[in-house]
Amino acid sequence: MGIFVIACYHPKPGLAHELNAVVARHHATLLSEGLVSAQPSITMKSEDGTVVEVFEWLSRESSMSAHTNPVVQALWQEFARVCDFVPLASLKETESAFAHFERLGG
Repeated sequence: MGIFVIACYHPKPGLAHELNAVVARHHATLLSEGLVSAQPSITMKSEDGTVVEVFEWLSRESSMSAHTNPVVQALWQEFARVCDFVPLASLKETESAFAHFERLGG
């Protein structure tokens, strides 16, 4: 059974463009490593510029195996260079029962 995740990436100062480029490659990389479903990820942006990504791991096990996959680890190091990982609850939008986000890239 698939497991959905909501990941939040707050860009480091001046690195929002670079973060968007890394996020754009994230799902395809996980898919090529056999870790996520073919269901496209959904990417959004919060009012403070945090990027919110929703995607589906194939299983809890695939989620865990990403932590020892060298290809995924290299990509996650790129994320760490350009953003801070923040909890969903830290976003102002989540104060509402119906959180609204801007579509990333449009």
